[in-house]
Amino acid sequence: MSRLWWVCAVLLCICTPLVAQQPQTLTRYEAGLDLMASSSTHSVSSSLSGETAPAKKSVGLAVIYSLLLPGMGELYAEGFSSGKYFLIAEGVLWLGYAAVEIHANDLRDGSRAFAAAHAGVDATAKNGDYYVNVGNFMSMDDYNEKQLRDREPEKVYDRLAGYDWRWESDASRLTFREQRISSENMYNNRKFIGAAILVNHIVSAINAARSAISYNNAQDDALGALQLSSRILGGVEQPHGVMVTIARRF
Repeated sequence: MSRLWWVCAVLLCICTPLVAQQPQTLTRYEAGLDLMASSSTHSVSSSLSGETAPAKKSVGLAVIYSLLLPGMGELYAEGFSSGKYFLIAEGVLWLGYAAVEIHANDLRDGSRAFAAAHAGVDATAKNGDYYVNVGNFMSMDDYNEKQLRDREPEKVYDRLAGYDWRWESDASRLTFREQRISSENMYNNRKFIGAAILVNHIVSAINAARSAISYNNAQDDALGALQLSSRILGGVEQPHGVMVTIARRF
């Protein structure tokens, strides 16, 4: 009877570790199958993405292109139907800037030629302030007297340095001043055109970003939402394969 107890105890000691290890073995086996299923799913997903997913547009590149030249970001993002208007506006604005520049130069040169003919002005190396004073005073002597009264002798012009002038009539002086002011106003108009050019670049960049985002969203909608799932055929106890299911939303 004691031998029987000893045999039972020995069998119990041997079987207990085996029974304790069996769930762990199954768990590891199940984990391996799950890993295989996950790997298969990832492989199928990657294959589908590589074959069917179109390249998306970079929003950053679209913005940079339109900042450099309005309309080019939209062209890159395949939204040139709206970007062409920014490109046309860019050309018109630069043509306007050039026209204003040319006209302002003509007015300035014409006014200075008028001053040389009717006041004896020497146009060599004279700045804009000098011509302002020529238009405000009948002669260099009148100007110098005003500066001395105001105790600003450093602003007095030197006749020997070629700064002398004397208008033949007050009407001529007023004509010159109007011409000079017209040229200055024309030069100032360049600032407004320059501001319009800057705004055109910024607005085009924003529109290019929207075009790139719309393009990417359209590609996502066209591709549809792919849902991949997998399961072990036969269960964990008797596995005989992995089934991968692909569902696509239309």
